[in-house]
Amino acid sequence: MAAMPPISTPTDAAAAATSRRPRPMWAVLLAACAGQFLVVLDVSVVNVALPSIRADLGLGETGLQWVVNAYALTFAGFLLLGGRVADIFGRKRAFLTGLGLFLAASLAGGLAQQPWQLVAARAAQGVGAAVLSPATLTILTTAFADGAARTRAIGTWSAVGAGGGAAGALVGGLLTEYLSWRWVLLVNVPVGVLVLVAAAVWLTEGRGEAARHLDVPGAVLVTGGVGTLAYGIARTESHGWSAAASLVPLLTGLVVIGAFVAVEARTKAPLMPLGLFRLRAVAAANAVMVICGAGMFAMWYFLSLYLQNVLHYGPVKAGLAFLPHTLSIVVGSKAAPRLMARFHGKAVAMAGASLAVLGFAWQSRMGADGTFLDTVLGPGVLMSLGAGLMATPLAAAATSGAAPSEAGLVAGLVNTSRQLGGALGLTVLATVAAERIGSEGAAGAHGGGGAPDPRALAAGYGQAFLVASGIIVAGVVLMAVLLPGARAAARKGEHA
Repeated sequence: MAAMPPISTPTDAAAAATSRRPRPMWAVLLAACAGQFLVVLDVSVVNVALPSIRADLGLGETGLQWVVNAYALTFAGFLLLGGRVADIFGRKRAFLTGLGLFLAASLAGGLAQQPWQLVAARAAQGVGAAVLSPATLTILTTAFADGAARTRAIGTWSAVGAGGGAAGALVGGLLTEYLSWRWVLLVNVPVGVLVLVAAAVWLTEGRGEAARHLDVPGAVLVTGGVGTLAYGIARTESHGWSAAASLVPLLTGLVVIGAFVAVEARTKAPLMPLGLFRLRAVAAANAVMVICGAGMFAMWYFLSLYLQNVLHYGPVKAGLAFLPHTLSIVVGSKAAPRLMARFHGKAVAMAGASLAVLGFAWQSRMGADGTFLDTVLGPGVLMSLGAGLMATPLAAAATSGAAPSEAGLVAGLVNTSRQLGGALGLTVLATVAAERIGSEGAAGAHGGGGAPDPRALAAGYGQAFLVASGIIVAGVVLMAVLLPGARAAARKGEHA
């Protein structure tokens, strides 16, 4: 990946001039990573608390699903807009605004007395996260010069983000079992206030050279299109792919996204400059993130079900079982920059994804009589280590070559690709697992009509892991074909 000279914008230069002492880079890194940790943690932290939420607030299955989906849908729908807000109005301002909204919504959710209040608070959390998350990555890519320092910063950001997703089950289990489900949301407040104060003190303002103009038609279209598409994907889990309840929002979302592309091609100051996709690394890395995200997200969801429904782990024990996964992701993410110093990022990403494929294929052999040591630990380490190795080079590729005025937008695009890929993959794999469970357990239900036999559940979850491994293989092929390699980077450097 060719190194580019650092580019300072007028706003960045002014901020630097007014600061008498240099920003401590460790503080910038800490603030950005803490913000990303909170965002990713709240994707999964409520999962183990859902039974307690249902009992306390009297939610039905549909309402319970919206406790999860309200956050995921608004997060996905507002990410591109959130990234552009950081470019236009300032990265620090976007970070503080997004975090402030996220904390206020967390407090409201933790104090909710009615189901609609909790769902509304989760939706507001998603909007805050969509503004906050792109700002965290943009702050790093603009604060650290392109090269080894930036790669190490992105590696830490990737490790913390992945660790937040992995830690969600453990944190949620501990808080739910020993305090209350409300604390899975309320815990964000004291932690977030500390991050908010630190960011206000240590971060300096900066934005790209883009004019202070927000493409309102583009913002409305992309938010509505991505949100509607994500809603349609979520509906397929309960209604199937051929039902009107799923097809109508899916097709509507695609039409609206098509209209967004048409508008952006004619707008003088577009929300999404289509020329970004002429950057091979940006386009290829985002395509790979969609595919690999579709396979990777299955790990947390189906393994959690296997631990609790087949091995009969409680919430805390199930959360503790994910500790090796968390540590392996952190190790992989921190090792990736060191490997990228010796090998090209494309090779590191392909090696990580290949390692994950082996782990997913191994995990697909899970059985009803499995144990943690012989069924969960080994494949979990391979899957997570591979995911960690892959995340940093892909994030670095997806943000390389973009102008400073588009840094926030590119960061939002990275997160959108992951979110939509994960939502699509989880829905497809949930259907695969359900069909296998149904076929295996048709004649094997407890008492002739109770819950599915654990052997049927294990077979269904294993089938999902096997299909996920095939999806990630497709991602490896895309990396080999689409991602620019060392020779392309060298040629680009010669002409820089």
